[in-house]
Amino acid sequence: MWPGESLLYVLRERFGLPGSKNACEQGECGSCTVYLDGTAVCACLVAAGQAAGRDVRTVEGLAPEGELDPVQRAFLQTGAVQCGFCTPGLIVSVHDLLARVPHPSDPEIREALAGNLCRCTGYEKIMDAVRLAAAGSVNAGAAGLGGPAGAERAGS
Repeated sequence: MWPGESLLYVLRERFGLPGSKNACEQGECGSCTVYLDGTAVCACLVAAGQAAGRDVRTVEGLAPEGELDPVQRAFLQTGAVQCGFCTPGLIVSVHDLLARVPHPSDPEIREALAGNLCRCTGYEKIMDAVRLAAAGSVNAGAAGLGGPAGAERAGS
């Protein structure tokens, strides 16, 4: 690994974790949002060398293998996935928001998602997903999608 490679490149190409998407490479779209030492960051803006020895968690690591995190289930239940390209970054951002603010207001949700672009949904279904996850009303029956390993997480 060359220390100047982006964390996003290393996650996708070297570690085989395709959930975080490569879109703008400028930190503008949020499709590559991951946790770095518990803080949500755009992986395209972090040099891999800066992440060495630190805790990195991607959308693939939000739930145990073969299961979905409540935020992922909420996105599925509300149909907030559309094309799915922005979904991983949105899910990590929502996960981060709910960890900090368990019952956010709509303005707090909009602020938390301001760094995530979605060109398909108009954000209403995404807002519905956040409200559902915050209310704890997610249908546990949507816990797994079936199919091959790794395909069982929304936004992979």
